[in-house]
Amino acid sequence: MVYFIGAGPGAADLITVRGANLLKEADVIIYAGSLVNPALLDYAKEGCQIYNSAAMTLEEVIDVMKKERDGIVVRLHTGDPCIYGAIREQMDLLDDLGIEYEYVPGVSSFIGAASALKAEYTLPNVSQTVILTRMAGRTPVPEKEEISKLASHGATMIVFLTSTMLGELSERLIEGGYAPDSPAAIVYKATWPDQKVIRTTVEGIPAAAEENDIHKMALILVGGFLGDRYERSKLYDPGFTHEFREATK
Repeated sequence: MVYFIGAGPGAADLITVRGANLLKEADVIIYAGSLVNPALLDYAKEGCQIYNSAAMTLEEVIDVMKKERDGIVVRLHTGDPCIYGAIREQMDLLDDLGIEYEYVPGVSSFIGAASALKAEYTLPNVSQTVILTRMAGRTPVPEKEEISKLASHGATMIVFLTSTMLGELSERLIEGGYAPDSPAAIVYKATWPDQKVIRTTVEGIPAAAEENDIHKMALILVGGFLGDRYERSKLYDPGFTHEFREATK
């Protein structure tokens, strides 16, 4: 059996209990070495074969899975692999080979970033929508999902895989409708021991990253959720009746 496991945002104890238990049982671990905290390999049992996929092609990864199909193979991805994890292409090839697999979800880095910021992405009368996206690079994005078009919604936005294009990102966010002084944040290696959290503005994103020597492994977060103004939730409002509580005033 092959298990695709989300490793969590960084800290070794933020993997799920199910994921940690499977790491302990694994005969083979193939991990995304450029992104996954190597401390997670401490869960591995003695004799477990460990491969760093950073130096492997898709075909080489699948060859290991095929060769070790009679054991427990863990494919360890950063965060949750449903977001920029490139797992669909692996699962399709396993389907073709008749190799069984399961997918164990993990805590995504964008959730780890919220924790680092002590923030809530969805605030009443501020934003009820969260956009997870990236800038086009070597991997293109659909034209209708270009950053300035997404920015026109004014929603909470979390931008992945864009740390080397921050000048262009800032320009496109402003072009799309965010004011230059809209609040923004850079979270580098959320939940890792060397985590950095930098609060800035949309206009100030490139300079803030440069001043803090951040050029990779960072999320860019933009939106009013980083500000001070919002309305209370109706859920706990004493004047609001719902299924479990009558209004008290």
